[in-house]
Amino acid sequence: MFTGIVEEIGTVEAVSDLGDSVRMSIRAPRVLTDAALGDSIAVNGVCLTVATQEVGIFTADLMKITLDTSNLGALEAGSKVNLERALAANARLGGHIMQGHVDGTGTLLSRVPSEHWEVLRFSLPADLAIYVVAKGSIAVNGTSLTVAALGEDWFEVSLIPTTLADTTHGELKLGDTVNLEVDVLAKYVERMLSHGVVPGLGGPVSDHTPTSD
Repeated sequence: MFTGIVEEIGTVEAVSDLGDSVRMSIRAPRVLTDAALGDSIAVNGVCLTVATQEVGIFTADLMKITLDTSNLGALEAGSKVNLERALAANARLGGHIMQGHVDGTGTLLSRVPSEHWEVLRFSLPADLAIYVVAKGSIAVNGTSLTVAALGEDWFEVSLIPTTLADTTHGELKLGDTVNLEVDVLAKYVERMLSHGVVPGLGGPVSDHTPTSD
């Protein structure tokens, strides 16, 4: 589990093609201070497992589905990535609950700067739109953000200088692809409703409408 509070901007050191998968080496001195083999680290919002590590660098194996459904497949040596260690049980929940399971990708459509913040607009895939609400949470490249405005096929976020400086969002260019993870609670609610269950009440929804005597 993660919260979308990026701890460090890492650098891809190497990408090795293994045929049906990829092994990626990432320089990440901060998040590796207490990491062990098998630990989870979110890379641009994708939960990856530490396969090997040395001083300041870890490697992770990426399967085909990860490469096909996220922007990690486009990374190369020198690429910058957002990094976050898995949530500790005694840590503050600074963002929102995230699984590190990317639901889809979006594209940066525009960025409008102002004196103290910047508004970024991203495309929103049709199959994810149902899960996104104004003032709700969404993860963009592993960063927990609040939806500031919402359209049928886009959403906007307003970023403060700290977020722009401490994540890769400050360097995003128009047309860049970002990983999106919607709020998992919305997906559970949809699943229950699709099976006729009212959240909080349990049991199937009755088609019978009570009438007065």
